[in-house]
Amino acid sequence: MGSLQAYLRQAVLNRLRDELRRQARHPVALDPNALEDVAARSPLEEAIGHQAVEEYEEALGRLKPAEREAIIARVEMGYTYDELAQALGKPSAEAARKAARRALLRLAEEMHRAAG
Repeated sequence: MGSLQAYLRQAVLNRLRDELRRQARHPVALDPNALEDVAARSPLEEAIGHQAVEEYEEALGRLKPAEREAIIARVEMGYTYDELAQALGKPSAEAARKAARRALLRLAEEMHRAAG
């Protein structure tokens, strides 16, 4: 789980730095029509960028359904491990934590494989 979190954290930081540099070089004039585009983006897309979200979703699609469910429930929906255990039919929160960790490691491997 740590490697995916580190990857996403670094991606967010890089995206923020790039955006700050871009805005410093070229201040943006407010375009009322552009507000619709911004409102249509998810918070995840805003944080790490559309391309990174696409890479995440493609890698997620290559996982087994159970792995995908564990990641979506834990990362995107914020389930606790107790809630995750119930959703995944695991006997305990610890079993759910281990399943989520394995799924996140597989996701990180898939994202790394696609990037390389």
